[in-house]
Amino acid sequence: MNQHTDTRLDNFIQNDAIAAIVMRQNLKPVEGDHAVIFPPTYKDIGYNIDKLDLSGEIKTVCTIDSVGSQANRMEPIFKKPPYSDLIPRIKVEIRKQAPRGEEIGELIDEVDLLDAGHRIADAVVRFSDGAEEIETAFEKLKKGDASAMAKLAPTSLVFGCWDSRGSSVKLPRIVRSAIRAYNAYKLTRSAQYVPATENYEEAFVKLSDKERNKFSKAGMNHALRTGEPGGVILDSNGYILKEAVLSLSALRALQAQEDEATMKLQRYILGLSLVSLTAPQDPLLRMGCELTADPDRPGTWEQVNCDGTRAPVAISHDDAIAFAKQAAEEFGVGKSKTFIFDPKIAKEALHKKDKEDEGK
Repeated sequence: MNQHTDTRLDNFIQNDAIAAIVMRQNLKPVEGDHAVIFPPTYKDIGYNIDKLDLSGEIKTVCTIDSVGSQANRMEPIFKKPPYSDLIPRIKVEIRKQAPRGEEIGELIDEVDLLDAGHRIADAVVRFSDGAEEIETAFEKLKKGDASAMAKLAPTSLVFGCWDSRGSSVKLPRIVRSAIRAYNAYKLTRSAQYVPATENYEEAFVKLSDKERNKFSKAGMNHALRTGEPGGVILDSNGYILKEAVLSLSALRALQAQEDEATMKLQRYILGLSLVSLTAPQDPLLRMGCELTADPDRPGTWEQVNCDGTRAPVAISHDDAIAFAKQAAEEFGVGKSKTFIFDPKIAKEALHKKDKEDEGK
């Protein structure tokens, strides 16, 4: 990374007039134009499609990948080189109760913090032998010092978390991203299952009506499904857009006890944020929804200023990695740790919840 790039990226922190960096990228199904794609389905509503009663060109907006889902795709990149050295690795072991005479029980499962849905505020770490250290980091955050959290779980600062069952500290997302399809319309599909043979019944010596009625569930009879969600298709004015924001306002809100420490902290989190934002993403979001960049409509990067003015910026992934490595070295990456889930702490929380419910 040359000195020009270093200074330019540092300016994102130092210049209070810059509110955010915004990236927009048009995406395209691997099947090509007018392909059917499959969004996520949600309980009770199926596809999340909002119909707009407007006179403009946009008639519907369909969620293809939510902010939360995008964060869960971006964060795990720090498991792999060259990103894994940029953060401490926190893992939690879930073990059986130790047999008499032994210090530790049989391993049941191991959870990487990068896979925990609520990040450092997730139950799997809050109810571990690292609970005191985590609580201390949140309490320091309350008092305006994010250094301890950056040493422990820096990606929780990047992608946000809410310690709703503990300190009540709510960390806003510094990096947020979402994918939406505009002018997308729901399709339905039907399916007919034909059994491999029509003669299952003859193979049974004796068969009750109740057993016979369960043939379909067992895959031994014809089965018909109709009106199932069949994906969405875009009309002639439709498009798929990934929009990502790096909030510099939220980044600058992170402070340490001294100015020099604050600068190192903010540079470190900026580096991780830029790496997350510029890293190539796996095109396969789910079966039937594989999206790549649209070469006919290149993505755009903009610096958005507090007064509303915008200016194009160019940030390469190589620049982001180089900046992040330098910032991580100066800040000092925290130590990797393995915590052990503690059922006693979990039980205390459950009993506390029972008392709270009884008081209502």
